Amino acid sequence: MPRYRVGETPAIRIVHLNGPTFAALAQGDLAAANVVSPVPLPAAFADAEWCGLWQLRSRQAEEDPASAAWITGAIWDERRHLAVGMAGYHAPPGQSGMVEIGYAVEARHRRQGYARAALEVLLRRAAREPQIRTVRVSISPTNLASYRLASQYGFIEVGEHVDEEDGPEIIYEVAADKL
Repeated sequence: MPRYRVGETPAIRIVHLNGPTFAALAQGDLAAANVVSPVPLPAAFADAEWCGLWQLRSRQAEEDPASAAWITGAIWDERRHLAVGMAGYHAPPGQSGMVEIGYAVEARHRRQGYARAALEVLLRRAAREPQIRTVRVSISPTNLASYRLASQYGFIEVGEHVDEEDGPEIIYEVAADKL
């Protein structure tokens, strides 16, 4: 199926993955992941680059199975019936009412509106959830595209930190009642 036209927003949903899918992906076993995944996953999901994330999500889902409804899922293109990336919250809302968003689009699907569509889905959910007061996103200082996207939704810089896997990141937040 053809790519989306410039300016056309892809029709996506975030399909939450389950503990067994996370566990298989953490082992780099795409075949096993696809047996238990709610949607077919592309080879990029088993890339070494994403292995650390899947190991983390596997531990989270094992320790708290309910967290799977919040944490990383597949960005599913409804029209193309295709997983194009991943998106979700790092964890369910904490005591402070904060959630952190994460998303990544497979390289061959970038610049087609998928990151924007996924961000909008996550922001709409955050705005609907009464326990969420703050939405956070952490972005590498070199990732200008993600910064530009987040800034369009009212995110403002509140600090910085060094992520164990991703290195230095700038932290941006927006109040959920401003979404």
